[in-house]
Amino acid sequence: MLSTIADYTRLTQDLGKSMTQVAKQPDVSRETDYFLGHIGNVKTIDDFLKDYRLYTYAMKAYGLSDMAYAKAFMRKVLTEGVSDKDAFANKLTDTRYREFATAFNFAALGANATSTTAATTGTATQYVTQTMEQKAGDQNEGLRLALYFTRKASTITSAYQILADKALTQVVQTAMGWSPTISSSDIDAQAKMITDKIDLTDFQDPTKVTKFVQRFAAMWDATQAQSDNSTNPALVLIGSAATSASLDTDMLATLQNIKFNR
Repeated sequence: MLSTIADYTRLTQDLGKSMTQVAKQPDVSRETDYFLGHIGNVKTIDDFLKDYRLYTYAMKAYGLSDMAYAKAFMRKVLTEGVSDKDAFANKLTDTRYREFATAFNFAALGANATSTTAATTGTATQYVTQTMEQKAGDQNEGLRLALYFTRKASTITSAYQILADKALTQVVQTAMGWSPTISSSDIDAQAKMITDKIDLTDFQDPTKVTKFVQRFAAMWDATQAQSDNSTNPALVLIGSAATSASLDTDMLATLQNIKFNR
């Protein structure tokens, strides 16, 4: 079996120490020093978008690295801000854009937008967190997902928020034992399935979040182990059915200790 639960527990038991270790890594430290040393010189959205190093650092900090190329899109996010309920960022289901526009609130603060705590040390902390999750994922994708869900859980207020985020969706589907193929079904039906089985207010309770993530980790490890064994020629020759039965028993025993009932 893999050890997603063990690794997750190790990292989160002393999250501050884990974060500090990542922050001190040369590549992370170098980029953070540059960001904190130069972000204060940015006075306009144009300044921000022109400094590729600053801009991509900030985008990674808020989990938006894959959208760094879409500068026109991000310009609209920043230009309209978050004060107006009809602002572009507020209309997007993905809350990361709203978080980004809140941290770099040029619309409301103008030239002072980059001097706030959210824009400076807050963004640096987000960057370290994202990097920690990314590095965890290099070793174990399940661990990255577990850390990400833990960080985002308290912001979840609707099933549609989950469905708008591929990582959150994967965690929920895995934890509940649902096939990923359900993602091709009607989105309203998917949302109802989530709210029928999960009380989303539970994600405001750190203890319940931990239990949910532990359940995800157990299901993830069992699924990965079964997948590995199904492609092992030696196990196929001696009879994979017995192996699968053993894994199922192990998984059920683990899940008995990690119940998440509505």
